[in-house]
Amino acid sequence: MSFKFSNDEMKEKALHGTTTIGIVCKNSVVFATDTRAVMGYSVAHKNVKKVYPIEKHLAITIAGGVADAQNVVEILKVNARLYRLEKGRIIPVSAISRIAANLLFQSRAAPLYMQAIVGGVDDTGPHVYTIDPYGSLIEDNCVSTGSGSPIAYGVLEDNYRKDMSSKEGVDLVIRAVKSAMKRDIASGNSFDVVVIEKEGYRELTDKEKNVATD
Repeated sequence: MSFKFSNDEMKEKALHGTTTIGIVCKNSVVFATDTRAVMGYSVAHKNVKKVYPIEKHLAITIAGGVADAQNVVEILKVNARLYRLEKGRIIPVSAISRIAANLLFQSRAAPLYMQAIVGGVDDTGPHVYTIDPYGSLIEDNCVSTGSGSPIAYGVLEDNYRKDMSSKEGVDLVIRAVKSAMKRDIASGNSFDVVVIEKEGYRELTDKEKNVATD
């Protein structure tokens, strides 16, 4: 049995219930997400992980249905590791993003209830891609998804520069996600921040996040 959604219904579902952000900096990619999970008008969980490492140079943020998103994340992890074993090098950000887009496109008859931001640093530099529930794939320098994204974009569009340092990028995404958490009922509780540089994937500690917001 398959379930089909209209374009408006899919748009509403993809935008409902989170704030995720990904930006390209001078030599890095920075992600931020809130940690609230909602079920209708209820807060289902206050500390949900919405940004996941795929490889040491790659990460993905998720918005939408947790089960669909976690399944896609595991498939991407396996493909990234197989690529490294077979080719002897890390998978390009564009390639893993295309795999994610293909997974969603192939399921468009019964769409996977998720939207994603994939980003990382490879031999060609830092990259960020956004992927919608139908598998559309767009590379961008500054992206936000979820119900809090219109508020986050208000901060990002006014302050983002592509030549930002990692520290400047961290400060910006924290300001953006905190703004969304204040105004979007489905975003809140806390937030996670991840920085990917040539050295690899690093999630900020609570102390580092507190210092960044002082």
